[in-house]
Amino acid sequence: MKQAARMQQQMEQVQSNLAGRTVEASSGGGAVKVVARCDGSIASIKIDPQAINPADAQLLEDMVVTAANQALGQAKEISNAEMGKITSGLSLPGLG
Repeated sequence: MKQAARMQQQMEQVQSNLAGRTVEASSGGGAVKVVARCDGSIASIKIDPQAINPADAQLLEDMVVTAANQALGQAKEISNAEMGKITSGLSLPGLG
């Protein structure tokens, strides 16, 4: 039980640290930049005003989606790696 409580405390600490850690991705040659937190949320989106073309909104939308997915993917990799450090030594009875 003590091991489980310690692991829970470690997981909460890692989750808190992940919420403060960010990654950045861009698309369109830097026209769109997305900053994501490693807890899986988006911190900010920056769009170069020159990338805004009312006649081609679809291109801008695609750049935002691409940059957001890249940033969230990087954030998820970091999160999985950090959580994996905690659970790597875990041995539960009945599993395995």
